Amino acid sequence: MHIKKNRVVQLMLWILVILLGLGTRRYGEYMPQVIAVYGGDVLWALMVYEGFGFLCNRASTGKLFIFTLIFSYMIELSQLYQAPWIMSVRRTTFGALILGHGFLWSDLVCYTIGAILGVLIEKYILLRRAN
Repeated sequence: MHIKKNRVVQLMLWILVILLGLGTRRYGEYMPQVIAVYGGDVLWALMVYEGFGFLCNRASTGKLFIFTLIFSYMIELSQLYQAPWIMSVRRTTFGALILGHGFLWSDLVCYTIGAILGVLIEKYILLRRAN
Protein backbone atom coordinates (compact mmCIF):
# COMPACT_ATOMS: atom_id res chain seq x y z
CA MET A 1 0.00 0.00 0.00
CA HIS A 2 1.38 3.39 -1.01
CA ILE A 3 0.40 6.26 1.24
CA LYS A 4 1.69 9.71 0.39
CA LYS A 5 3.81 10.96 3.25
CA ASN A 6 3.44 14.41 4.72
CA ARG A 7 6.58 16.30 3.74
CA VAL A 8 6.30 18.73 6.65
CA VAL A 9 6.26 15.83 9.13
CA GLN A 10 9.16 14.14 7.32
CA LEU A 11 11.19 17.38 7.39
CA MET A 12 10.48 17.93 11.09
CA LEU A 13 11.52 14.34 11.89
CA TRP A 14 14.65 14.74 9.75
CA ILE A 15 15.69 17.88 11.63
CA LEU A 16 14.93 16.30 15.01
CA VAL A 17 17.01 13.24 14.16
CA ILE A 18 19.93 15.42 13.03
CA LEU A 19 19.81 17.33 16.31
CA LEU A 20 19.66 14.12 18.32
CA GLY A 21 22.56 12.66 16.33
CA LEU A 22 24.70 15.74 16.85
CA GLY A 23 23.77 15.59 20.53
CA THR A 24 25.17 12.06 20.81
CA ARG A 25 28.48 13.36 19.48
CA ARG A 26 28.56 16.53 21.55
CA TYR A 27 27.24 15.14 24.84
CA GLY A 28 28.24 11.48 24.55
CA GLU A 29 30.21 11.61 27.79
CA TYR A 30 26.94 12.16 29.68
CA MET A 31 25.15 9.21 28.05
CA PRO A 32 25.39 5.48 28.54
CA GLN A 33 28.40 4.22 26.61
CA VAL A 34 26.33 2.12 24.18
CA ILE A 35 24.38 5.24 23.12
CA ALA A 36 27.51 7.38 22.90
CA VAL A 37 29.30 4.79 20.75
CA TYR A 38 26.49 3.51 18.52
CA GLY A 39 23.65 6.04 18.82
CA GLY A 40 25.02 8.42 16.22
CA ASP A 41 25.25 5.67 13.60
CA VAL A 42 21.72 4.46 14.33
CA LEU A 43 20.44 8.03 14.09
CA TRP A 44 22.46 8.61 10.91
CA ALA A 45 20.56 5.82 9.16
CA LEU A 46 17.27 7.10 10.60
CA MET A 47 18.14 10.53 9.17
CA VAL A 48 18.75 8.92 5.77
CA TYR A 49 15.38 7.14 6.03
CA GLU A 50 13.55 10.38 6.87
CA GLY A 51 15.43 12.19 4.09
CA PHE A 52 14.34 9.60 1.55
CA GLY A 53 10.82 9.81 2.99
CA PHE A 54 10.86 13.55 2.34
CA LEU A 55 12.29 13.28 -1.16
CA CYS A 56 10.28 10.22 -2.23
CA ASN A 57 7.05 10.87 -0.36
CA ARG A 58 5.09 8.41 -2.50
CA ALA A 59 7.54 5.52 -2.03
CA SER A 60 6.39 2.54 -0.02
CA THR A 61 7.83 1.88 3.40
CA GLY A 62 9.61 -1.18 2.04
CA LYS A 63 11.28 0.81 -0.73
CA LEU A 64 12.41 3.48 1.74
CA PHE A 65 13.86 0.75 3.93
CA ILE A 66 15.78 -0.77 1.01
CA PHE A 67 16.95 2.66 -0.27
CA THR A 68 18.19 3.50 3.23
CA LEU A 69 20.11 0.24 3.60
CA ILE A 70 21.68 0.46 0.15
CA PHE A 71 22.71 4.10 0.60
CA SER A 72 24.02 3.57 4.13
CA TYR A 73 25.90 0.39 3.26
CA MET A 74 27.42 2.06 0.18
CA ILE A 75 28.65 4.98 2.28
CA GLU A 76 30.18 2.55 4.77
CA LEU A 77 31.82 0.49 2.02
CA SER A 78 33.18 3.70 0.48
CA GLN A 79 35.25 4.09 3.64
CA LEU A 80 37.44 1.27 2.38
CA TYR A 81 38.53 3.67 -0.39
CA GLN A 82 41.37 5.74 1.02
CA ALA A 83 42.48 8.02 -1.84
CA PRO A 84 44.01 11.33 -0.72
CA TRP A 85 41.24 13.46 -2.22
CA ILE A 86 38.44 11.68 -0.35
CA MET A 87 40.47 11.61 2.85
CA SER A 88 40.74 15.40 2.66
CA VAL A 89 36.93 15.58 2.32
CA ARG A 90 36.55 13.27 5.33
CA ARG A 91 38.75 15.59 7.40
CA THR A 92 36.12 18.35 7.14
CA THR A 93 33.28 18.40 9.66
CA PHE A 94 30.61 17.96 7.00
CA GLY A 95 32.60 15.26 5.20
CA ALA A 96 33.13 13.36 8.43
CA LEU A 97 29.44 13.52 9.32
CA ILE A 98 28.33 12.28 5.89
CA LEU A 99 31.14 9.95 4.83
CA GLY A 100 32.59 8.81 8.14
CA HIS A 101 36.20 7.81 8.62
CA GLY A 102 36.77 4.07 8.57
CA PHE A 103 34.86 0.90 7.80
CA LEU A 104 33.31 -0.90 10.78
CA TRP A 105 31.10 -3.97 10.63
CA SER A 106 29.22 -2.65 13.67
CA ASP A 107 28.13 0.38 11.62
CA LEU A 108 26.23 -1.93 9.24
CA VAL A 109 24.32 -3.30 12.24
CA CYS A 110 23.62 0.25 13.47
CA TYR A 111 22.39 1.32 10.02
CA THR A 112 20.05 -1.66 9.91
CA ILE A 113 18.65 -0.75 13.33
CA GLY A 114 18.23 2.88 12.23
CA ALA A 115 16.36 1.84 9.10
CA ILE A 116 14.10 -0.44 11.16
CA LEU A 117 13.42 2.49 13.52
CA GLY A 118 12.42 4.54 10.48
CA VAL A 119 9.93 1.88 9.46
CA LEU A 120 8.51 1.67 12.99
CA ILE A 121 8.19 5.45 13.30
CA GLU A 122 6.53 5.69 9.90
CA LYS A 123 4.08 2.91 10.71
CA TYR A 124 3.27 4.54 14.06
CA ILE A 125 2.70 7.97 12.49
CA LEU A 126 0.71 6.54 9.57
CA LEU A 127 -1.44 4.47 11.92
CA ARG A 128 -2.15 7.52 14.11
CA ARG A 129 -2.91 9.65 11.06
CA ALA A 130 -5.29 7.01 9.68
CA ASN A 131 -7.28 6.87 12.95
